[in-house]
Amino acid sequence: MLHLTKEIQEFVSSYPPRNLSRLLLQKPLFAGTTNRDLVQQIEGIAIAKKKFPFMLKEGIIFPKKMNLEQASSEATAKWKADDMVGNRYLDLTGGSGIDAYFMSEGFKEVTIVEPDRELVTLLRHNWKTFGRKANFWQDKAEDFLQNDKDRYDCIYLDPSRRDAYGTRKFLLDELEPNPIALQPLLRAHTNRVVMKLSPMADLKYLFKMLENIAIVAIIAVKNEVKELVIVQHYDKKPEEVLVHCANLEAKEPDVSFFYDEIEQIAALYAPPKHYLYIPNNAILKSGAFNYIVQRFGVEKLEANTHLYTSDRLITTFAGRVLEVEEVDIDEIIGGKYNIISKNYPLSVDELKKKCKLTEGGEDYLIFTRSIRGIEILRGKLIDVHPDENEHNELIVHSN
Repeated sequence: MLHLTKEIQEFVSSYPPRNLSRLLLQKPLFAGTTNRDLVQQIEGIAIAKKKFPFMLKEGIIFPKKMNLEQASSEATAKWKADDMVGNRYLDLTGGSGIDAYFMSEGFKEVTIVEPDRELVTLLRHNWKTFGRKANFWQDKAEDFLQNDKDRYDCIYLDPSRRDAYGTRKFLLDELEPNPIALQPLLRAHTNRVVMKLSPMADLKYLFKMLENIAIVAIIAVKNEVKELVIVQHYDKKPEEVLVHCANLEAKEPDVSFFYDEIEQIAALYAPPKHYLYIPNNAILKSGAFNYIVQRFGVEKLEANTHLYTSDRLITTFAGRVLEVEEVDIDEIIGGKYNIISKNYPLSVDELKKKCKLTEGGEDYLIFTRSIRGIEILRGKLIDVHPDENEHNELIVHSN
């Protein structure tokens, strides 16, 4: 493991990340340390500044770039950790330790399992640097569970979605560890499992392949869906699945509903009115297109157009809100706008070329379709949300 002398720490903290190729070609700068090790730390610092600034502590050693890229951000890890309390916590896929660091804070005893020897060594070092205690095991998740006799208040796992060659995997039985094969072992060790999965995973597929799903959390950061987290309750089969949608760092309220509700609600349709609403991507990922109508008191433009409208301003909407007007195509030729194409025959690039548009500025152009046909709307974004994110109760962590 890299020995972080004061001289090395000063070097990696001040070295510009853009010059890493040149550093790799130089002769070793520090005895007993390769330039590749230095690059790994410089890359880690650059990623941590954006993704998990709590790691920017003197003495912390960063793992490889690939491990950090796959790790949860500080924002999503904190969100998952809210109200997580108990006696014994088990993380079966320690990785870079970001999730474990926050999610285990409310537990008296922490166990972290990780098959990679180098990562286990780094985890031990970093947790000692942070002044935190945990039991670390170098082992595969399935082997640990087969040999362990203890029970835990919560087990967390984040199966790897890449193979040894970096190829992305999407089916559950292709992940490492395989969450389908782990189900009997998990049931034998806990009543609650929290599992992080790909944001691309299909909800109906997960309900079919995994048992006792009680909660699905769809977590976006600044409107980009980053994680899909499921909670399984083994002590009692859940009667309904709660879906919780959060868009972090966007000053928007969280939205929760029971999954069965979304197929029972009929939409109300209308052509564009004074205000236009664009749901955040966490809600869109859930498929709750008609539920939005009921929850916020708006109307949908058209069955396949996931845009909404009203004459009265809805300040609690979870997404972007625009004040709009209808325009003819002649009125917008050659203009500068933020361009949106939703259920429209032409893409944004095609529209820019056809209408001689440039992107940018404060005004928006929305090309879409409503129940009366093709629509072109011009509008301005309205900041309707409070300064701080008003979350619903984080039911995702209830027993």
